[in-house]
Amino acid sequence: MDIAAFLHAAVIAGTPLLLATLGEILTERSGNLNLGVEGMMLMGAAAGFLTGFYTKSATLAILGAALFGGFGALIYAFLTVSLKANQVVTGLTLTIFGTGISTMLGQKVVGEPVPDSIKAVFRPISIPILGKIPFIGEIIFNHDIIIYISFMLTIILGVYIYRTSLGLNLRAVGENPSSADAASINVPLYKYIHIVIGGMLCGLAGAYLSLVYVPAWQEGVTAGRGWIAVALVIFAGWNPYKAFIGAYLFGGLDILGLRLANPIISRYILDMLPYATTIVVLVISSIKKSKKGLSPEALGNAYFREER
Repeated sequence: MDIAAFLHAAVIAGTPLLLATLGEILTERSGNLNLGVEGMMLMGAAAGFLTGFYTKSATLAILGAALFGGFGALIYAFLTVSLKANQVVTGLTLTIFGTGISTMLGQKVVGEPVPDSIKAVFRPISIPILGKIPFIGEIIFNHDIIIYISFMLTIILGVYIYRTSLGLNLRAVGENPSSADAASINVPLYKYIHIVIGGMLCGLAGAYLSLVYVPAWQEGVTAGRGWIAVALVIFAGWNPYKAFIGAYLFGGLDILGLRLANPIISRYILDMLPYATTIVVLVISSIKKSKKGLSPEALGNAYFREER
């Protein structure tokens, strides 16, 4: 097996996981646990594919996917932030809603391929000089535009969360919303903004699957990747930089069955590895906890200002 080619493919397979994980990190950093990642990814996948299929525009397809994913997150934010609904139940409902609406919207285009005009936009681009670096260049610097955007988003979110005053405010909202409110931070506004942006990233992750990774419409195109993203948030300790590594690790596990032809080990067992690893990660995370890997203190709890 060509190691460089395998790692190159792992980056491609891990990109939708990375985008969805970054979106969920933003959401959970604000203190809200959104288990509707799978639903928002499916909504983005359907919106992105249908917009691209009928308009032949890659820009409109990506915009439509992000907006539809953000719309799903907005519904979640309204229910959990404004109406104080249970976050776990609301997230699960959003997944069911996203699954149903993506199936309904995409039923007439099942099996249809992405238009050639959009495929052309998402062709691999070799970065001058960097793309010629032996081994590393092939793995990292010969990809489509969405992958390069995901690289930049990882850095931007890392700097934002850990190196800016707005990021500090975000962490304060997620850790102790009462104290943040007392410090004149608009807690509901911070929650709404970051939940919606997180949903837009999940929608973009879904669009990458239906427009680039597959590229055609099929029902359930996410195949459980939204749940893997939720586990990756814990695996990464709510850190965008660690999510970058974790996403490509799981991406490698995802394609292992396709790349490793072995008559002894069934391909179905290899295909099961990402999901089995997700369970192992959750078990280990629940047993072994460190201060750096702890979730935001107020995660999953509705904030009632009257009880401050």
